[in-house]
Amino acid sequence: MRPHLALIEDDPDFALMCRTYLEREGFTVAWAIDARAGKAAMYDGGIDLVVLDLGLPDGSGLELLRSLRSTSRLPVIVVSGRGDEADRVAGLEIGADDYLVKPFSQRELVARIRAVLRRSQPPEVPAVLEVGALRVDTAARRVDIAGVPLTLRPKEYALLELLARSPGRVFSAEQLLEQIWGASWQPPATVVEHVYRLRGKLTGLATPAPRITTVRGFGYRLDP
Repeated sequence: MRPHLALIEDDPDFALMCRTYLEREGFTVAWAIDARAGKAAMYDGGIDLVVLDLGLPDGSGLELLRSLRSTSRLPVIVVSGRGDEADRVAGLEIGADDYLVKPFSQRELVARIRAVLRRSQPPEVPAVLEVGALRVDTAARRVDIAGVPLTLRPKEYALLELLARSPGRVFSAEQLLEQIWGASWQPPATVVEHVYRLRGKLTGLATPAPRITTVRGFGYRLDP
């Protein structure tokens, strides 16, 4: 089946260019010109991925993304003329799967879409991962330690889930950036910050939890 995309973009010329190229590359595209139409498109059950512009005439693309993330893990690639680090970090923190700064090539957009779609496919692993007292329900995206729920941000959850899939394996900062953020351009400090926050949540529990170990010069691993 052809992947079905929602393109939320207020520039008709740019949207037409994207839509034409994407359809030529094997996708079907539903175009929405503003936040209102975009919201309806995102909740269409047939959508596989959203390409979302931040600068919409009737609302903020970030608010649209925040609303979606409260109920859905539908893959989203943000496209925007806002290239500042603060804007990129805000989009990714809220839950974007990738962030492209305009102008960009249509070829790169297609490559990013295919990469995100590959990452979003259900992995052939058990639905529930258990490492010591840690339990990660990947279907429900819930985490608990000895039955105590752990509240995590989207990227914190993604980091913990990835480490829990291969306990004892060392992941470099570059591998984590590529697999979780889908972009090696992110600074390694992004990983350091998320590991620090995740460690704080794991060590702040009354019940002993698995720990994230730093392997100097190599990366991080999850130890029971």
